[in-house]
Amino acid sequence: MGFASSLSAVLAVLLTLTLIGPALAQEFVPAVVFDMGGKFDKSFNEAAYAGAERFKKETGIAYREFEVTAEAQREQALRNMARRGSAVVVGIGFSLAKEFPNLKFAIVDAVVDLPNVQSIVFKEHEGSFLVGMAAAMASKTGKVGFVGGMDIPLIRRFALGYEEGARYVNPKIEIFQNMTGTTPAAWNDPTRGGELARSQFDRGADVVYAAAGATGLGVLQAAKDKGRLAIGVDSNQNHIHPGTILTSMIKRVDLAVYETFKAAKDGTLKGGVRSLGVAEGGVGYAIDQNNRSLITPDMEKRLQQARADIVAGKIKVTDYMAK
Repeated sequence: MGFASSLSAVLAVLLTLTLIGPALAQEFVPAVVFDMGGKFDKSFNEAAYAGAERFKKETGIAYREFEVTAEAQREQALRNMARRGSAVVVGIGFSLAKEFPNLKFAIVDAVVDLPNVQSIVFKEHEGSFLVGMAAAMASKTGKVGFVGGMDIPLIRRFALGYEEGARYVNPKIEIFQNMTGTTPAAWNDPTRGGELARSQFDRGADVVYAAAGATGLGVLQAAKDKGRLAIGVDSNQNHIHPGTILTSMIKRVDLAVYETFKAAKDGTLKGGVRSLGVAEGGVGYAIDQNNRSLITPDMEKRLQQARADIVAGKIKVTDYMAK
């Protein structure tokens, strides 16, 4: 099966874009394939959905979509769509990009070195560093936690950035860490997410960061039930339980999808790697009316300073995946 299966969890969104039919035909149909967890996971997939919807609203151009509910569907779905000569978004094995050299593909959270593939990656460690700082500043017990989804290098990148941010504020802080599982099912298990968060709360953590797709919804619920704090991920999740979500580490998958659709429509989509960090506005933290009371002016000032220091290169956050 090769590339697609080994990377399945990382592939969360794939965009395949092309003009349909003969070169003169003007019909443009972009598409998005949502990963395990579904497009309303309130996290990664939902951010991709928001970007696709924004494109549709602005241009009046509808897009095709497919929600992966079992791993085996991914490559099959893409192949069917590609064969029909349509523009689609799907789980893409790089064998597929080779198979359809005239189609343009975009892949989020993985790198495929082919001329017709744009790889969009994020510096999640930078955004995680900032919310790690927030966790340490908000913690009264000196203990914080992290619940990851599938145990892959991408999620360890979130975890390490979070840990460095927390220690930047409090070098003596204690950090608990659990991964939900080793298969893609780990992205869609809120019950298990809740159990892991509760065990961390029981050990004294008073803030837990979830980087686990739909599994994270269980972490957010556990924090609410226990009267503790949680940190959301990917989308701004502050509104899910106002007052108990300290902040969310925003990953602008919506922007990546929107800009990819737009570039494909304009004929300017190029292969290569786009890396989006704090400086590019690709990752950050969310402050709104739902968590305003939890982030003090002093905390916000320190976060803004650290953000500026990351952009300036004064703070260098370790990238787990570069190790």
